[in-house]
Amino acid sequence: MMNNSALNNKGNVVISWTGGKDGCYSCYKAMAEGFRVTHLLHFTNIGKQGSHDINPEIIRAQSRVMRIPLIQRNFFSYEEEFKKVIQDLRAKEIRIDGAVFGHIETHDRLVNRICHDLDIRLLLPLWKQDSGKIITEIIDAGFEVIIVSARDRLMGKEWLGRRIDREFINDLRTLNPSIDPCGENGEFHTLVTDGPIFKKKIVITESRPVLREGYWMQDISGFMLLKK
Repeated sequence: MMNNSALNNKGNVVISWTGGKDGCYSCYKAMAEGFRVTHLLHFTNIGKQGSHDINPEIIRAQSRVMRIPLIQRNFFSYEEEFKKVIQDLRAKEIRIDGAVFGHIETHDRLVNRICHDLDIRLLLPLWKQDSGKIITEIIDAGFEVIIVSARDRLMGKEWLGRRIDREFINDLRTLNPSIDPCGENGEFHTLVTDGPIFKKKIVITESRPVLREGYWMQDISGFMLLKK
């Protein structure tokens, strides 16, 4: 099982964390390469509710089952808040050598600028990789991922709670071949509920579909942690 005590420690990194598959798999890959993950960084846009929004208690549960400290912050400017978090960690004499992001095709200028200004290493484990390859790797690695947001008029609320597996990939292709297998164009967003870096499994016990800003959202109000 993967853990933070890799034999060849390449340095301390933080993970940009939304609770979804891309950031989680990027975390897994960074750990496999020998980086020590010190913190998960979860940011919420204080100015609006978006398709990425997940019950913050779920995010805290992910942190607990991964046994990696979590920092949650609201922001008006993601860039400025991210920099402030790193500066605050440094003020506590916590060394941060790099930052890991789960981006595949977008936001490279933003994260390049952030890491340049902080003088830390930028890690993009999934950058420019094929989406079909990425989603297959996530499944094969043993991660359990569910859909918690789906674009209305494209996928619909019946996809909420759907587990991402090979059947999902086939059904998505049948529905609309133009949909990116990783949802890279904002077609859907995900939540990781289990995997090789989770000590316990997260089980959703209560939720309801909510339509918000053109997306069906799985509004999660209840969950439990199960031993594996």
